[in-house]
Amino acid sequence: MNEDFPSIEGAIRKSISILYKLDPCPRLDFQYTKKEHLGDITFFLFSLSKILKKPVEEIGKDIGNYVKDQLKGLINFSIVGGFLNFIFKDSYYLYLLRNMLNKNFYDLKLSDKNIMIEYSSPNANKPLHLGHIRNSLIGYSLSEILKMVGYKTTKIQIINDRGIHICKSMIAWKELGKGETPDRVGMKGDHFVGKYYNLFEKISCEEVQKFSQINYNNQNYIPILKKTRNLLKKWESGDPETRNLWKRMNKWVYDGFKETYKKLGILFDQVEYESDVYEIGKYIIKEGFKKGIFFQKKDGSIWVDLIKEGFDQKLLLRSDETSVYITQDIGTAVERFRKYDDIDQLIYIVGKEQDYHFKILFSILKRLGYIWVKKLTHLSYGMVDLPSGRMKSRKGNIIDADSLISEMSSMVKKNFPKEKQEKYAEIIGVGAIKYHFLQVDPKKRILFYPDKSIDLKGKTGPYIQYAYSRIRSIERKFTFFYSLTHKDWSNEKLDINEKKMIKILQKYPLILKKSARNLNPSLVANYIYEVAKIFNHLYQNTRVINPLDVIHSNICMNIIHVTGNILKSGMNLLGIKMLDSM
Repeated sequence: MNEDFPSIEGAIRKSISILYKLDPCPRLDFQYTKKEHLGDITFFLFSLSKILKKPVEEIGKDIGNYVKDQLKGLINFSIVGGFLNFIFKDSYYLYLLRNMLNKNFYDLKLSDKNIMIEYSSPNANKPLHLGHIRNSLIGYSLSEILKMVGYKTTKIQIINDRGIHICKSMIAWKELGKGETPDRVGMKGDHFVGKYYNLFEKISCEEVQKFSQINYNNQNYIPILKKTRNLLKKWESGDPETRNLWKRMNKWVYDGFKETYKKLGILFDQVEYESDVYEIGKYIIKEGFKKGIFFQKKDGSIWVDLIKEGFDQKLLLRSDETSVYITQDIGTAVERFRKYDDIDQLIYIVGKEQDYHFKILFSILKRLGYIWVKKLTHLSYGMVDLPSGRMKSRKGNIIDADSLISEMSSMVKKNFPKEKQEKYAEIIGVGAIKYHFLQVDPKKRILFYPDKSIDLKGKTGPYIQYAYSRIRSIERKFTFFYSLTHKDWSNEKLDINEKKMIKILQKYPLILKKSARNLNPSLVANYIYEVAKIFNHLYQNTRVINPLDVIHSNICMNIIHVTGNILKSGMNLLGIKMLDSM
């Protein structure tokens, strides 16, 4: 059999070029053929019909006959409405399997553009929590998926290491720390600093309540808030004592973050610090004011009027010339495009509650005349909810990342023999967290149930990890059945389960490209689960190894081998480690 047949998709593209002289070829839409119709893959004719201004039936017959001829009769076709359904013969399934055994099957070149992805970007005053986990997992997996299809990616985070929120932890430690350090109290650095941030919130709430009881509502004179604002002024003026304390406490937090990121397998190519760029933002705002782009209020604060754009007036610089969040976001964006002049797209992974913030940010940058603003994208993701309700860090109903990893590892240990507990617990526990989060479309909210995420019989990471380890176990036992050449397959017939397995496996490149185009890792996550599920059905219902039929056993072993490779590839793109045995 000829090994150089085009794929169905390739043959269709060629037919459009040859028959209709369309160059470049328009975007083509495919899907698995619906169960009520005969076929294996369906090509949508509607959009092509609009472009060519020809009936769908005529286009379907032209393309169907051309593709059938190109594939030497290995497929048939039917036209149902505006859908062209292709029916694969056994010999075409075997061709697909041979093609998937070729390393070029994974050589995808959707684009070679440079994409920078900003994710995680925590505040340096408390540990990472569930929201940071979802943010980081989306950013990391999306970067890996884009890289897989040819993009050049830069994974970046900016740590919010300065500002009023950082000063809150600092003032609480100055007032009540009594020389405590993380080492002295045996506490992880980010948790230690977070303890003082929470202590600040408790004290400030008490003082606000006290002042309200005496009918005094001016919060500028609440003692701890006043001290915090004064500390921020000292920091921005470069006061040595304040800066030294700031560096010391931030170091505690960074060490804590580093440990958590390592457990989660989260990496960055670049790490930025807000303290390095906030002055750039302040300079841009002041220059914008001089040019009449912004305006100043009586108290000296600088604002932008975005009412014509459908928004409101937005504070950019306080009256004491301290900056606000959007000030440094402006400076960060400008500095990135100055420093990295080859960025084709900058994607911000930030929660849905910041949608308005980014609309304002992009509007201001456009008002300032930066033409690269069209390269900016805010990938908004939904909140993570607990069964008890939405997480609120100031109210204490928040799960930090370290506690979650520890809890999941403990849950895993209950299901494994003692000799394997320490070896596998964290890999499986972290894998369960990652898959639970990434299987959901980023735009949707998540209701997180730890116990459901680890169910070996459910739609979970451990379910897929277990399917993979079963595959590698089969391969270790039956390596003999790899020895035949593909020529021996010519006259073999496949059962329905083998066909289903091959059909879903050959879809992998399409899923990767769709996931990259839609900036949606859940497409890969859900596909990988379907692969694992169909494999388990194949394993339970087909005799994959039959010593009396060596040739067919060879086919089954190669199907299983490709399945294992795709499970590992897809899960690795999600940042999930696989185990050869469980």
